[in-house]
Amino acid sequence: METAQHLLVFDYCQGTVDLNDKKTYVLASHVHPDHYNPEIFAWRRKRSRVQYILSYDIGRDPAVGRVGDSITFMHPDQEKWVDDLKVKAYTSTDEGVAFLVQCEGINIFHAGDLNWWSWPGDIPEEIEKAEIWFKTEIARIKGEQIDVAFFPVDPRLEYNYGLGAEYFINEIKPRYLIPMHFWDDYQLLRSFQDRMQGSFTKVIGLTHRGQEIELVLNL
Repeated sequence: METAQHLLVFDYCQGTVDLNDKKTYVLASHVHPDHYNPEIFAWRRKRSRVQYILSYDIGRDPAVGRVGDSITFMHPDQEKWVDDLKVKAYTSTDEGVAFLVQCEGINIFHAGDLNWWSWPGDIPEEIEKAEIWFKTEIARIKGEQIDVAFFPVDPRLEYNYGLGAEYFINEIKPRYLIPMHFWDDYQLLRSFQDRMQGSFTKVIGLTHRGQEIELVLNL
C-alpha cells in the first residue's frame, strides 16, 4: 500500500514489488509461506532504509539474523512506534498477529490469518470454539477507526467463506475492505461484494493479479 510519503508492504509471498524512494516498511503477520517470504530481506540491497515489522514467530527463521537492527518484532497486545508509524498488534486466531498501522493519519488494518475459521466438517465443539475465539478478538478491536482493512475471504471454508469478513464489517465498519486469501477465486469476491451491498463498508472488487487500486480517503 502506497501513501503520499510511505510504501507499506504487507505479507509478501511472491511477485514483483516496485520499491521507490518513499519510506519503506515491510510487515509480515506470521511465518506461513503464503504470508512470509525471506526474500524480503534481499530488498535491503536495493533500499538500505527498508524497515521490517514482523510477528514474533518469524524470529525463529535463521534468515532474520542477517538483517541486524532494522527489525521490530511484535507480540499480541503490543503497541510500538517505528519511526512515524504507530503499530498495534492483535492476537490471530491462527498463527502470529494482526496489524493496525497508523500512517499519515490513515488507519490500516491487516488481519493476517485472523479470521472466523469455521471449517466444513468440524465437530460442534470446534465450531463453537472458533466462533468464540474470533468474536472475542474482534471485540478487542471494536472502537478503532479503520480506513482500509485487508481481510480473508477464503473459498476453502466453502459456505462460510465470508463469515469472518461479514462479521468484521458489521462490527468494526471500516471504510474500505480489500479481500485477501481468496486464491484467485474472483467469482467468489464478486459474490461477496453483492452480499455486502448496502453496508457502510465498500468492498473493493479485484479482478486480476497486479491490479492497482486508488482510494480517495478525503482526510
